[in-house]
Amino acid sequence: MTAKAIDCLFLDIGGVLLSNGWDHQARKRVAMQLGLDLAEMEERHHLTFNTYEEGKLTLDEYLRRVIFYQKRSFAPSQFQDLMFAQSTPYPEMIELITRLKLKHSLKVAAVNNEGYELNAHRIQKFKLTRLMDFFISSCFVHIRKPDADILRLALNIAQVRATQVIYIENTPIFVQIAEELGIRCILHTDYETTREKLALLGLRSDIAENRISN
Repeated sequence: MTAKAIDCLFLDIGGVLLSNGWDHQARKRVAMQLGLDLAEMEERHHLTFNTYEEGKLTLDEYLRRVIFYQKRSFAPSQFQDLMFAQSTPYPEMIELITRLKLKHSLKVAAVNNEGYELNAHRIQKFKLTRLMDFFISSCFVHIRKPDADILRLALNIAQVRATQVIYIENTPIFVQIAEELGIRCILHTDYETTREKLALLGLRSDIAENRISN
């Protein structure tokens, strides 16, 4: 496989380029800081969050349903600040994709599930517009993984065939769905493994990778 056969990278954001934005561990940390009942918060979250990720609820509406359905000792803005503060970058992965994009003249598209305000915050804070050509985010397109239509839409927006794409994703079922569409995938577990798999597919970074071809 040569790099010329690959024109585009699809990337999940949470778990690949950044930490997950608002996963169970993040919710647990915030609940502990604010003295919230985690079990109750989780139940209301799971009944509501998919709708938020599809862009059909604002963050204020999500918080009213999950947290502020009763009086609290803290303000919504305080909760939001803590929520947003849970996000951290994976600098090695961001640097790797940046190098590959420049070296191989790749299109790069985010294909991710995220609520609107949290997505916008993470894009701005971690300067992802410098890396991405397109954001096929669930909150923008009103479709969320595992619906295969979000990947079909990404292919149409990027104007590439499935065989021209490598998709880096950390959720196994999403990888399986993409592969059923003919998209080559890398199930991301860590930086080194993903870098080596990309090199085997013809996308070598500037880091010496001689041992891969031996």
